[in-house]
Amino acid sequence: MAVSSSFLRSKRFLIIVGLYVAGILIIRLNGFGEFRHADVNTTGRTLPVYRPPMMPGFGLESLVMVAGHAIYVSGVWTRESIYNESNWFLEQGQAGQVSTFIEHMKTGVEAAATDSMSLLIFSGGETRKGAGPRSEAQTYWLVADALGWFGHPQVASRAFTEEHARDSFENLSFSMCRFRELTGRYPSNTTIVSFKFKKRRFLELHAEALSLPKSTVHYLGVDPPIMVEATSGELSSAAVPFEQDPNGCQHTILTSKRAKRNPFARTIPYPAGCPEMSGVLLHCGNSKFSGQVPW
Repeated sequence: MAVSSSFLRSKRFLIIVGLYVAGILIIRLNGFGEFRHADVNTTGRTLPVYRPPMMPGFGLESLVMVAGHAIYVSGVWTRESIYNESNWFLEQGQAGQVSTFIEHMKTGVEAAATDSMSLLIFSGGETRKGAGPRSEAQTYWLVADALGWFGHPQVASRAFTEEHARDSFENLSFSMCRFRELTGRYPSNTTIVSFKFKKRRFLELHAEALSLPKSTVHYLGVDPPIMVEATSGELSSAAVPFEQDPNGCQHTILTSKRAKRNPFARTIPYPAGCPEMSGVLLHCGNSKFSGQVPW
């Protein structure tokens, strides 16, 4: 008996629909597309958070951010080679600071080791044309790994990179966004590791520009042995411009630095991974962002 073409089409349609529904059920049973609630501040407010199946930092609560300053260019990862300054791409004024950069890494790892609920982020982009497309963040992660995580190997599974920051404001703001990408929430506490002389810039300018609660932001500073070279220009080339331009988006000194520190024309992906930060990240003006922030 001949079967009508309309019947066959209807049967194929039902089979396709059935397979589609079965696929959705399988995905749901395997945990894909699961929505959870994650705290985003200390006042009890919660934010619905989409949890991808491979979110590696899910459940972690606090952020330790180490700001990058230089790039290692050797392919040899012995301790002797790492401490040899000729194997680093250093800018003028950075001579004698490699041991301090490594101390920053160590300080960050130790801070993360004392808090099992913390996530460590090394922040810094591909900022040096002469170093090739290597990021400061990758350098710091690889150096810490080569040096055995300074005696705290358990931190390795909680250590990640943020590879787009071009200045200190972006070190902090992009790391907040990266934390959101990795955990599905924003940190309840943030510890910043950098030079001691940059403490005011980070706490009074950048954290303030992001409206971070003061009680949740902490600072660990380690200064280089040669302070004159390191601190020259801190006020005129960084602190004062950021006072006039909190997000660093319009002052000539700050915008020219960002342009110079993006020699490989990387497109900034944020706030794609942290949509709740869109307002504060995209803000540009002479005063700080006054809208809502997710912490």
